[in-house]
Formats: sequence, C-alpha cells, structure tokens
Amino acid sequence: MSEMMSEEMLELIAQRFRLLSDPMRLRILHQLQNGEKSVSELVEATNASQPNVSKHLSTLRTHGLVKRRQDGNMAYFSIGAPFIFDLCNTVCDSMKDEWEQRNSLLGTLAQ
Repeated sequence: MSEMMSEEMLELIAQRFRLLSDPMRLRILHQLQNGEKSVSELVEATNASQPNVSKHLSTLRTHGLVKRRQDGNMAYFSIGAPFIFDLCNTVCDSMKDEWEQRNSLLGTLAQ
C-alpha cells in the first residue's frame, strides 16, 4: 500500500474485503471463473436458492465484480473485475501453505 491513504480510500478497500468475506459470493465468483453463466446455472452449481443467488449477484454487480448480459428473458453473468482472482489466488496459496504446515505439525505431534 502507498504511504498515505485517505480515509475514503481505506474505507473503499475495507468495503471490497467485506464484499469478498461472504462464502456464497466467493462460490459464485468461483463458478464464473470459467465463463459466463445464467442465474439458473449458478443456482444449480452452488446448491443455493434462486433468491439467494440473485441477491448476491446484485451486490457483486453493484460493486463492479460481475457484469450482466440480458438475452431475451435470460440474464447471464460474467466476471467484471478479473483482478479479483489474483487476490483470491494469493489468499488461497497462503492458506494452503498454512494448512500444510499445520498438518505437518499435527503429524509430528501424533508420532
């Protein structure tokens, strides 16, 4: 991060992290990583209700993380901010390393 960030910028960054703190939103983003999907495809892939998926898609769209394309009466969603996967990969790699260290330590303690 840069040396001096305004309070407004820090709040926007915190808002972005809060947006990504919901497991359902992460599941939706993960499903969209391989391409555009309809709401019904996302409902099936996430095993969530249509209203729940639609609510999260609306939130993600409001913040620019997903895009919506209308085709007749079908709405299709895709990733609007591909950089989000760089952040997710950084966090996932860090968590994987931590998980492996924990398991290694537990394996050593069990011997």
